[in-house]
Amino acid sequence: MVGFRGLRIILYGILLGYAVITFLPFAWALSASFKPLGEIVGGGMNFIPEHFTLANYRNIFIESPLFGRWFFNSLWVAVWVTVLNLLFNSMAGYALARIQFPGNPILFAIILAVLMIPGQVTLIPAYLILKSLGWLNTYQGLIVPNAANATFIFMMRQFFINFPKELEEAAALDGLSRWQTFLQVVLPLAKPALAAQAIFIFMGAWNNFLMPLMIVSAPEMFTLPLGLNTFKGQYISYWNYIMAASMVFTLPALGIYAFFNRYFISGVTFTGSKG
Repeated sequence: MVGFRGLRIILYGILLGYAVITFLPFAWALSASFKPLGEIVGGGMNFIPEHFTLANYRNIFIESPLFGRWFFNSLWVAVWVTVLNLLFNSMAGYALARIQFPGNPILFAIILAVLMIPGQVTLIPAYLILKSLGWLNTYQGLIVPNAANATFIFMMRQFFINFPKELEEAAALDGLSRWQTFLQVVLPLAKPALAAQAIFIFMGAWNNFLMPLMIVSAPEMFTLPLGLNTFKGQYISYWNYIMAASMVFTLPALGIYAFFNRYFISGVTFTGSKG
């Protein structure tokens, strides 16, 4: 008993140490967002600013005219990418799990093959397709290529394989069509899986840098990751503005994680490996 308690104390100590190490960079960035540039580049790891200032936040919100537009662009793209993924990934996962149509196993094998292809490999083909469509520097160019995700199609398929068929059969006896069953019965009960999916998709779309860098060249169409990069120059980087903008940048991601956190663990657990 004593040995088990001691092992648990050691484990908690390791986890606590890891949590502190993980949190320290964020704490320093938060502190640096209230420091002038000279104090940041002067070195030192002081977490309490010697010259506390709100000028960094005032600069990015008032003196940087495009910062608000960048924030809106990121939020608009991330929200639409999340909504479309929740819909299309759920539809595809449900079809693969429940509808026995010709080519179902082949289509599922293709989706598994897509999981093995690095996203960087598809950047040039995606750019050429978007250029031919005239979608460069547009919202649809940022949203449509990311409207579905093979990883979460697979995840939703695994969830729906474990979904009780009795509920669908009861809905059919009540006269509901396949569409009505999916929208009114299946989807509302899939909230745990949808919540876990929403967290990952929103954070991925919100933090995406490479895809917008390739598609967008007009400053007014920049997302926040691209906008933050403009504070870095060849000879000087305005780290005070970067830290302040980074703190603003983290707020939506923290908000959506806090909102869906109660569903997160159960959502991952429900996506078992049956089938």
